[in-house]
Amino acid sequence: MGDMNKLIAPSDTALAAPVVERVETVLVDLPTIRPHKLSVATMNGQTLMLVRITCSDGVTGVGEGTTIGGLAYGGESPESMRLAIDRYVAPLLIGQDATRVQALMARVGSMVKENRFSKSAVETALLDAHGKRLGLPVSELLGGRRRDRLPVAWTLASGDTGRDIDEAERMLDLRRHRIFKLKIGARPLSDDIAHVAAIKRALGERGAVRVDVNMAWSEADAARGMAALADAGCELVEQPVAQASALGRLVRRFPLALMADESLTGPDSAFEIARVHGADVFAVKLEQSGGAFAALRVAAIADAAGIGLYGGTMLEGAVGTIVSAHAFATFAQLQWGTELFGPLLLTEEILREPLDYSDFHLTVPTGPGLGIALDEDRVAAFARDGFDRKRG
Repeated sequence: MGDMNKLIAPSDTALAAPVVERVETVLVDLPTIRPHKLSVATMNGQTLMLVRITCSDGVTGVGEGTTIGGLAYGGESPESMRLAIDRYVAPLLIGQDATRVQALMARVGSMVKENRFSKSAVETALLDAHGKRLGLPVSELLGGRRRDRLPVAWTLASGDTGRDIDEAERMLDLRRHRIFKLKIGARPLSDDIAHVAAIKRALGERGAVRVDVNMAWSEADAARGMAALADAGCELVEQPVAQASALGRLVRRFPLALMADESLTGPDSAFEIARVHGADVFAVKLEQSGGAFAALRVAAIADAAGIGLYGGTMLEGAVGTIVSAHAFATFAQLQWGTELFGPLLLTEEILREPLDYSDFHLTVPTGPGLGIALDEDRVAAFARDGFDRKRG
């Protein structure tokens, strides 16, 4: 009997879970179709920090870290993300069980403070690899998708009223977008209001108009601006002021929705804003939340508090956009749609098969993992120095 047990017992090798073997990073610089003007910066291109994780079973996963205007938007840049992952995160991953994504990210979180964008990129790569390993889309690893297609807004940010109207008309004709968000806050208040009003008049009922101020206004300017924006037909204003307390004083004073964005830095901040009734809508961003699982917690807090949800963007490329799509596809509510247009702002494609934007929606892939594949030649063509296999 002892010999038989020895024969049928699985070997230690068979029982061993696949571990993380290598972590590689690369910076990819891509041009944009036009300058993208925000109150905090003007972007003439986008830099993606891509991370690739290779596991002992041969499975690989990719993730992305991206921000807006380098350090103009927040405390992380693609360059700092790469440094954080190479120097501090990768050693915590090597040799660890690659199948226990949340446990592994908790290990990283215990040793690496903040750096939410870097953590989001690493978590994405682990989820991509594990989805491929199991033959399941990432959305199923996050609880199961509720929708296969997501409505996508387009941001008008050329800074020129006539050009923005022409751009919006083109998007409507292509049936690509019918929700438009205008970047304002860099000019005098009266100029911004006139800009928004002119675009809304031109679009009429064919397109919804929203604005993002990126924290540029004082509370007094926000009060005047929101009243005028409501009169102009704007339906939502995003983060007009920097302080969460000021948002709370502005909310529900005007007949348009107030959305929190930069104030949301994960579940803790989401709870505080919900506790003081500080917003009508949350702009959920995976990177800003610290990853997909943290974004799900933000969404759950919003649902419990009766706060609407919007799938936000950091102007990610294809990888960051599609992991966000997988997460947003699982939300119980997504009342305000999404803004996952980042890849459409870029002039160059880095996927073998482009994402499916059609009929005003983005289709969430059904393949295993993220359901996308990098075009390695295209990545190499725009990479600063390529994936370095010595880095892991």
